[in-house]
Amino acid sequence: MIRVVIADDMQDIREYLHEIITESAKDIEVVAFASSGREAVEVALQEKPDVVLMDIQMETRTAGIEAIGAIHSADPDIRCIVVTIHEDDKYLFQAYQSGASDYITKTMEPEAIVTAIRDVYENELQLRPQVAKKFIREYQRLQANQSQVQDALRVMLLLSAAEYEVLKLINDGYSYRDIARQRFVEESTIRSQANHILKKFNKKRMRDVVSMLRDLNILTNA
Repeated sequence: MIRVVIADDMQDIREYLHEIITESAKDIEVVAFASSGREAVEVALQEKPDVVLMDIQMETRTAGIEAIGAIHSADPDIRCIVVTIHEDDKYLFQAYQSGASDYITKTMEPEAIVTAIRDVYENELQLRPQVAKKFIREYQRLQANQSQVQDALRVMLLLSAAEYEVLKLINDGYSYRDIARQRFVEESTIRSQANHILKKFNKKRMRDVVSMLRDLNILTNA
């Protein structure tokens, strides 16, 4: 028998999944329920099921993800399947990183839910096309982000020492007038240096330069 724990903060969902499993699979047994992430960890480590069906959002928006991480760290042999309503890329990636083996949506056909449990138990997983597309999109996003970081760093190397200091002060929220006072120069000098910075970054507004560098975590600890 494949032993399963169902973790969901909604009783109706717990009963629905239990009914699906009971009516559709004689080789799967629901051994316990949990209504929170914290309870899911306690029950899973006590019952030692083969599979846990884990809702993501319970007492907090990521309680299920945190529970998956705790279970996976304590006993990697317990497989976790994410149970979700919406296929939110952000939360799904976090769940996989925490140790989830697969995910199902609450609107799936009963046969698909049962098949997912069996596949995870038998370790016969194939990456779902939807998940594969999500990973490809994330890879492309990371590649684009890396390219932006490289381009920004190339421009940073072209800045003079004075321009770099001015950029840091602008990033810290100082006005051109404040910077001029700190550096004991005319405000027109700071504005001229700011224009040179804009030209090197090919931007029209300093706020765009600052926003870009913050998004790329450049100058954060400078």
